[in-house]
Amino acid sequence: MLTQTTTRVLEPSDLDAALEVLDRDPVANAFVTARVQVAGLDPWRLGGEMWGFYEDGLLRSLCYSGANLVPVCATPEAVRAFADRARRTGRRCSSIVGPAEATGPLWRLLEPHWGPARDVRSHQPLMITEEPAREVAADPLVRRVRKDEMDLIMPACVAMFTEEVGVSPLAGDGGLLYQARVAELVGSGRSFARVEDGQVVFKAEIGAATARACQIQGVWVAPEFRGRGHSETGMAAVVAYALRDVAPVVSLYVNDFNTAAHAAYRRVGFREVGAFMSVLF
Repeated sequence: MLTQTTTRVLEPSDLDAALEVLDRDPVANAFVTARVQVAGLDPWRLGGEMWGFYEDGLLRSLCYSGANLVPVCATPEAVRAFADRARRTGRRCSSIVGPAEATGPLWRLLEPHWGPARDVRSHQPLMITEEPAREVAADPLVRRVRKDEMDLIMPACVAMFTEEVGVSPLAGDGGLLYQARVAELVGSGRSFARVEDGQVVFKAEIGAATARACQIQGVWVAPEFRGRGHSETGMAAVVAYALRDVAPVVSLYVNDFNTAAHAAYRRVGFREVGAFMSVLF
Protein backbone atom coordinates (compact mmCIF):
# COMPACT_ATOMS: atom_id res chain seq x y z
CA MET A 1 0.00 0.00 0.00
CA LEU A 2 1.46 3.34 -1.05
CA THR A 3 1.32 6.32 1.26
CA GLN A 4 2.00 9.97 0.59
CA THR A 5 4.62 11.52 2.84
CA THR A 6 6.05 15.01 3.10
CA THR A 7 8.24 17.00 5.44
CA ARG A 8 8.04 20.73 6.07
CA VAL A 9 8.86 23.42 8.61
CA LEU A 10 5.86 23.89 10.88
CA GLU A 11 4.19 27.28 11.31
CA PRO A 12 2.39 28.83 14.31
CA SER A 13 -0.92 27.63 12.89
CA ASP A 14 0.31 24.02 13.30
CA LEU A 15 0.64 24.36 17.09
CA ASP A 16 -2.34 22.21 18.11
CA ALA A 17 -1.29 19.34 15.83
CA ALA A 18 2.29 19.54 17.11
CA LEU A 19 1.15 19.46 20.74
CA GLU A 20 -0.91 16.34 19.98
CA VAL A 21 2.23 14.58 18.78
CA LEU A 22 4.25 15.78 21.78
CA ASP A 23 1.53 14.60 24.16
CA ARG A 24 2.00 10.98 23.04
CA ASP A 25 5.02 10.66 25.33
CA PRO A 26 5.01 13.46 27.92
CA VAL A 27 8.12 12.14 29.68
CA ALA A 28 10.47 11.62 26.75
CA ASN A 29 9.20 14.79 25.05
CA ALA A 30 9.28 17.05 28.13
CA PHE A 31 12.17 19.20 26.89
CA VAL A 32 10.63 19.99 23.51
CA THR A 33 7.08 20.26 24.88
CA ALA A 34 8.16 22.81 27.48
CA ARG A 35 9.80 24.98 24.81
CA VAL A 36 6.81 24.78 22.49
CA GLN A 37 4.32 25.58 25.24
CA VAL A 38 6.25 28.75 26.08
CA ALA A 39 7.35 29.88 22.61
CA GLY A 40 4.91 28.29 20.18
CA LEU A 41 6.28 27.38 16.76
CA ASP A 42 7.64 30.73 15.65
CA PRO A 43 11.31 29.95 14.87
CA TRP A 44 12.63 33.18 16.36
CA ARG A 45 10.89 32.63 19.71
CA LEU A 46 11.44 28.87 19.67
CA GLY A 47 15.15 29.20 19.01
CA GLY A 48 14.97 26.91 16.00
CA GLU A 49 12.68 25.26 13.49
CA MET A 50 10.19 22.50 14.13
CA TRP A 51 10.11 20.03 11.27
CA GLY A 52 6.96 18.00 10.73
CA PHE A 53 6.65 14.65 8.97
CA TYR A 54 3.26 14.04 7.39
CA GLU A 55 1.80 10.74 6.28
CA ASP A 56 -1.43 10.80 4.24
CA GLY A 57 -1.99 14.39 5.36
CA LEU A 58 -1.60 13.67 9.09
CA LEU A 59 1.26 14.98 11.24
CA ARG A 60 3.02 11.87 12.57
CA SER A 61 6.47 12.94 13.78
CA LEU A 62 8.47 16.03 14.72
CA CYS A 63 12.10 17.08 14.83
CA TYR A 64 13.29 20.16 16.71
CA SER A 65 16.22 21.77 14.90
CA GLY A 66 17.96 24.39 17.00
CA ALA A 67 20.98 24.27 19.31
CA ASN A 68 20.07 20.57 19.54
CA LEU A 69 18.58 18.28 16.93
CA VAL A 70 15.81 16.34 18.69
CA PRO A 71 13.64 13.69 16.98
CA VAL A 72 10.16 13.44 18.51
CA CYS A 73 7.95 10.34 18.11
CA ALA A 74 9.93 9.73 14.93
CA THR A 75 9.00 6.69 12.85
CA PRO A 76 11.68 5.03 10.68
CA GLU A 77 10.28 6.83 7.64
CA ALA A 78 10.34 10.14 9.51
CA VAL A 79 13.95 9.54 10.62
CA ARG A 80 15.01 9.12 7.00
CA ALA A 81 13.14 12.27 5.98
CA PHE A 82 14.62 14.30 8.86
CA ALA A 83 18.13 13.05 8.06
CA ASP A 84 17.70 14.10 4.45
CA ARG A 85 16.59 17.60 5.46
CA ALA A 86 19.42 17.86 8.00
CA ARG A 87 21.99 16.88 5.37
CA ARG A 88 20.68 19.52 2.99
CA THR A 89 20.59 22.32 5.56
CA GLY A 90 23.98 21.43 7.09
CA ARG A 91 24.86 21.01 10.74
CA ARG A 92 23.79 23.94 12.90
CA CYS A 93 23.43 22.10 16.20
CA SER A 94 25.92 21.29 18.94
CA SER A 95 24.31 17.93 19.66
CA ILE A 96 21.74 15.37 18.57
CA VAL A 97 19.74 14.09 21.52
CA GLY A 98 16.54 12.14 22.01
CA PRO A 99 15.06 8.67 22.44
CA ALA A 100 17.71 6.13 21.44
CA GLU A 101 15.43 4.21 19.07
CA ALA A 102 15.17 7.25 16.78
CA THR A 103 18.43 9.06 17.55
CA GLY A 104 20.58 6.03 16.73
CA PRO A 105 19.28 5.57 13.17
CA LEU A 106 19.28 9.35 12.65
CA TRP A 107 22.97 9.52 13.55
CA ARG A 108 23.86 6.55 11.36
CA LEU A 109 22.39 8.41 8.39
CA LEU A 110 24.08 11.70 9.29
CA GLU A 111 27.47 10.43 10.43
CA PRO A 112 28.95 10.14 6.90
CA HIS A 113 28.12 13.82 6.37
CA TRP A 114 28.44 15.33 9.85
CA GLY A 115 30.97 13.04 11.52
CA PRO A 116 33.08 12.42 13.32
CA ALA A 117 31.36 13.37 16.56
CA ARG A 118 33.31 14.53 19.58
CA ASP A 119 31.47 11.99 21.73
CA VAL A 120 28.63 9.50 21.26
CA ARG A 121 26.66 8.35 24.30
CA SER A 122 24.54 5.63 22.79
CA HIS A 123 22.67 4.48 25.91
CA GLN A 124 21.52 6.91 28.58
CA PRO A 125 18.83 5.34 30.79
CA LEU A 126 15.68 7.46 31.05
CA MET A 127 14.34 7.24 34.60
CA ILE A 128 11.20 8.45 36.35
CA THR A 129 9.63 8.62 39.78
CA GLU A 130 6.12 9.56 40.80
CA GLU A 131 6.54 9.68 44.56
CA PRO A 132 8.91 11.17 47.15
CA ALA A 133 11.94 9.13 48.13
CA ARG A 134 11.20 6.43 50.70
CA GLU A 135 14.66 5.11 51.54
CA VAL A 136 16.55 8.42 51.46
CA ALA A 137 15.79 11.42 53.65
CA ALA A 138 15.54 14.72 51.78
CA ASP A 139 18.31 17.18 52.63
CA PRO A 140 16.60 20.00 54.57
CA LEU A 141 19.34 22.44 53.51
CA VAL A 142 18.61 22.11 49.80
CA ARG A 143 16.61 25.16 48.77
CA ARG A 144 15.72 27.31 45.78
CA VAL A 145 18.53 29.54 44.57
CA ARG A 146 17.63 33.22 44.98
CA LYS A 147 17.80 35.72 42.15
CA ASP A 148 20.57 37.63 43.93
CA GLU A 149 22.75 34.49 44.05
CA MET A 150 23.75 34.28 40.38
CA ASP A 151 27.40 34.91 41.27
CA LEU A 152 27.19 31.99 43.69
CA ILE A 153 25.52 29.42 41.44
CA MET A 154 27.13 30.29 38.10
CA PRO A 155 30.62 28.82 38.83
CA ALA A 156 29.00 25.56 39.94
CA CYS A 157 26.92 25.44 36.77
CA VAL A 158 29.98 26.05 34.60
CA ALA A 159 31.92 23.34 36.46
CA MET A 160 29.05 20.86 36.02
CA PHE A 161 28.65 21.61 32.30
CA THR A 162 32.38 21.38 31.60
CA GLU A 163 32.68 18.10 33.51
CA GLU A 164 29.60 16.58 31.87
CA VAL A 165 29.93 17.79 28.27
CA GLY A 166 33.71 18.11 28.00
CA VAL A 167 33.79 21.74 26.84
CA SER A 168 33.18 25.01 28.66
CA PRO A 169 29.82 26.76 28.17
CA LEU A 170 31.75 30.04 28.23
CA ALA A 171 33.33 29.35 24.84
CA GLY A 172 32.08 31.15 21.76
CA ASP A 173 29.93 34.00 23.05
CA GLY A 174 31.70 34.29 26.39
CA GLY A 175 28.89 32.43 28.12
CA LEU A 176 26.11 34.95 27.47
CA LEU A 177 23.58 32.38 26.31
CA TYR A 178 24.48 29.96 29.08
CA GLN A 179 24.26 32.66 31.73
CA ALA A 180 20.86 33.68 30.38
CA ARG A 181 19.68 30.07 30.66
CA VAL A 182 20.92 29.77 34.26
CA ALA A 183 19.24 33.09 35.11
CA GLU A 184 16.00 31.83 33.55
CA LEU A 185 15.99 28.73 35.75
CA VAL A 186 16.86 30.73 38.87
CA GLY A 187 14.19 33.30 38.09
CA SER A 188 11.53 30.65 37.58
CA GLY A 189 12.34 28.96 40.90
CA ARG A 190 13.68 25.80 39.25
CA SER A 191 17.31 26.00 40.44
CA PHE A 192 18.17 24.27 43.73
CA ALA A 193 21.29 24.07 45.86
CA ARG A 194 22.77 23.26 49.23
CA VAL A 195 25.11 26.07 50.24
CA GLU A 196 27.65 25.89 53.08
CA ASP A 197 29.82 28.85 54.06
CA GLY A 198 29.19 30.53 50.74
CA GLN A 199 30.04 27.42 48.68
CA VAL A 200 27.69 25.32 46.57
CA VAL A 201 27.89 21.75 47.85
CA PHE A 202 25.08 20.27 45.72
CA LYS A 203 23.00 21.69 42.91
CA ALA A 204 20.39 20.61 40.37
CA GLU A 205 17.81 22.23 38.14
CA ILE A 206 14.38 21.31 36.85
CA GLY A 207 15.44 22.01 33.31
CA ALA A 208 12.13 21.30 31.59
CA ALA A 209 8.64 21.49 33.04
CA THR A 210 5.15 20.80 31.73
CA ALA A 211 1.89 20.06 33.53
CA ARG A 212 2.40 16.32 32.98
CA ALA A 213 6.13 15.79 33.53
CA CYS A 214 9.36 17.57 34.39
CA GLN A 215 13.02 16.73 33.89
CA ILE A 216 15.85 17.23 36.38
CA GLN A 217 19.17 18.27 34.85
CA GLY A 218 22.54 19.59 35.92
CA VAL A 219 22.99 17.41 39.01
CA TRP A 220 26.38 18.17 40.54
CA VAL A 221 28.26 17.78 43.83
CA ALA A 222 31.42 19.76 44.54
CA PRO A 223 34.39 17.37 44.20
CA GLU A 224 35.57 17.76 47.78
CA PHE A 225 32.11 16.79 49.08
CA ARG A 226 31.60 13.67 46.97
CA GLY A 227 31.16 10.28 48.58
CA ARG A 228 29.10 11.67 51.47
CA GLY A 229 25.62 10.99 50.09
CA HIS A 230 24.84 14.57 49.03
CA SER A 231 23.66 13.46 45.59
CA GLU A 232 21.05 11.16 47.11
CA THR A 233 19.74 13.45 49.85
CA GLY A 234 19.92 16.44 47.52
CA MET A 235 18.01 14.65 44.78
CA ALA A 236 15.41 13.49 47.29
CA ALA A 237 14.85 17.14 48.19
CA VAL A 238 14.58 18.29 44.57
CA VAL A 239 12.17 15.45 43.76
CA ALA A 240 9.97 16.53 46.67
CA TYR A 241 9.91 20.13 45.40
CA ALA A 242 9.19 18.96 41.85
CA LEU A 243 6.30 16.68 42.78
CA ARG A 244 4.76 19.28 45.05
CA ASP A 245 5.14 22.35 42.83
CA VAL A 246 5.71 21.30 39.22
CA ALA A 247 4.45 17.97 37.84
CA PRO A 248 3.24 14.50 38.88
CA VAL A 249 6.13 12.73 37.11
CA VAL A 250 9.81 13.58 37.60
CA SER A 251 12.33 12.32 35.05
CA LEU A 252 16.02 12.43 34.24
CA TYR A 253 18.48 10.62 32.02
CA VAL A 254 21.93 9.50 33.03
CA ASN A 255 25.05 8.24 31.27
CA ASP A 256 25.22 4.46 31.47
CA PHE A 257 28.90 4.63 32.40
CA ASN A 258 28.07 6.72 35.47
CA THR A 259 27.23 3.72 37.61
CA ALA A 260 27.43 5.66 40.87
CA ALA A 261 24.81 8.19 39.75
CA HIS A 262 22.60 5.44 38.34
CA ALA A 263 22.67 3.62 41.68
CA ALA A 264 22.03 6.83 43.62
CA TYR A 265 18.96 7.66 41.52
CA ARG A 266 17.61 4.15 42.06
CA ARG A 267 17.96 4.58 45.81
CA VAL A 268 16.01 7.84 45.57
CA GLY A 269 13.22 5.90 43.86
CA PHE A 270 13.80 6.38 40.12
CA ARG A 271 13.17 3.47 37.75
CA GLU A 272 14.11 3.00 34.10
CA VAL A 273 11.42 3.49 31.46
CA GLY A 274 13.53 3.89 28.31
CA ALA A 275 16.80 5.23 26.99
CA PHE A 276 18.12 8.41 25.43
CA MET A 277 21.12 8.86 23.18
CA SER A 278 23.35 11.91 22.76
CA VAL A 279 25.79 12.80 19.98
CA LEU A 280 28.07 15.71 20.91
CA PHE A 281 29.96 17.85 18.41
